[in-house]
Amino acid sequence: MAERIAFKGMFPSELEKLTDEQYLGMIKARQRRSIKRKSLAYRKLLEKIEKFKNEKKQKPIRTHTREAVILPSWIGLTFEVHNGKTFQPVSITANMLGHRLGEYAYTTKSVVHSAPGISATKGSKFIGEKK
Repeated sequence: MAERIAFKGMFPSELEKLTDEQYLGMIKARQRRSIKRKSLAYRKLLEKIEKFKNEKKQKPIRTHTREAVILPSWIGLTFEVHNGKTFQPVSITANMLGHRLGEYAYTTKSVVHSAPGISATKGSKFIGEKK
């Protein structure tokens, strides 16, 4: 069965038609207050997005603003979110609405160890190598 992509029972085509006030009534209070405050970095990101929508080129929007709450007008856009070292690509879908950009660009990666080192104990050489 195919996954139904929707937010609060609304499909992406319906979500893009929502006004900001209608959308703010659908999300939780913490995200709503964050959007209403609009920090300087968030305002600059919104300006960059409006400028990007007017351009014909479809290149990703680079940003350091990890705390930005995803809006319905962003569906279909691609962002490159900074994770502290590099920019991670993030494509926005309807399932991501109400979340923050930083949730999709992880700042840490899982630790993968190799075989025992030079000064390891004699018993540790018989432990299998993780793959």
